[in-house]
Amino acid sequence: MMSQPRPSNTGRAPGAASQDAAPGPRGMVVRYALAVLAGILFAGFCALGTWQVKRLFWKLELIERVEQRVHAPATDAPGPAAWASITPQTDEYRHVRLSGTYLPIFNTLVQATTALGSGYWLVTPLRLADGSTVLVNRGFVPKRASIAASTPAGIVNVDGLLRISETGGGFLRENSPATQHWYSRDVAAIGGSHMLTNVAPYFVDAKAKSETAIDAPVGGLTVISFPNNHLVYALTWFALALMVAGISWWIVREDRRRRARGAQRQESDHAGQD
Repeated sequence: MMSQPRPSNTGRAPGAASQDAAPGPRGMVVRYALAVLAGILFAGFCALGTWQVKRLFWKLELIERVEQRVHAPATDAPGPAAWASITPQTDEYRHVRLSGTYLPIFNTLVQATTALGSGYWLVTPLRLADGSTVLVNRGFVPKRASIAASTPAGIVNVDGLLRISETGGGFLRENSPATQHWYSRDVAAIGGSHMLTNVAPYFVDAKAKSETAIDAPVGGLTVISFPNNHLVYALTWFALALMVAGISWWIVREDRRRRARGAQRQESDHAGQD
């Protein structure tokens, strides 16, 4: 009695083995597109991580430079000849000194939130011997009526930190020169509202206890803070790059295993048919 032939593809769809063993043109296009996408993502994440590392070193150098400026001996504040070359990178938070006469008639209050609570910065123009004017943030006052705080008469010496003009206003609030409502220390706008001329493009935060009167503003409240999250960002981008590489490796491995199984099935089918 003759034996029955053994089925070669029991429980499997026709052509499944051939599809596993050799992907068609459409499958090759999909694989190529996925490979290109994975390469772009990997390169992009690595580039972003590298950029954050560079930003990290730049931020650390900036912090070190600022610390050196703040704690260095005071030098003369830049005069008109140097105003054009002043930049945040080279001059912000320089420890400077200057002398002149306050112009209290042009006192300006700028809204502020400090360690002492909410209130105002009292900004007063200081007329120097050469005729130029520098706005001095004399310190914090708790209420608007404090604009009448006593102002030292005659020649005064000011020691403090050079600050770059804060243009535009505060968060969601624009300065209003017409009504004298200020939310940022915008040197040009404040000087222009009082029709002052030859005004320095910076202001000076007076140091603590620069004035001794009972109602004097509280100086020395400058907050020097540089957010430095670049290391976290760099690790995040590099982690995403590794995830893309790991997923790509897993997909390639599984695809090879699937194709190997398909090839083995084809060989087994051919052997059964023979």
